[in-house]
Amino acid sequence: MSHRGQCWDNAPTERFFGTLKSEWVPRSGYSKIEEAKTDMVRFFMYYNRTRLHSYNNYLSPIAMEQKAA
Repeated sequence: MSHRGQCWDNAPTERFFGTLKSEWVPRSGYSKIEEAKTDMVRFFMYYNRTRLHSYNNYLSPIAMEQKAA
C-alpha cells in the first residue's frame, strides 16, 4: 500500500481494473457468480497472454518473451 500522496505503485492495478471494467465486464453485470468467475479467468488469460501492450511495441507478452529469448 502506498502512503497518502504516493499513488504511483497503485497505477498498474488501477489500469488493470479500469481496463477490465471498461472493455470486458458487461454493463448489465452478471446474472450468476459462476458466470463472472469464468469470465474473469478468460480476461486474465487474454490480458496476460494475448492483449497487445503499447510498452512492448504492441506485441503480446508471449511474443515479447519469445523475442527476448
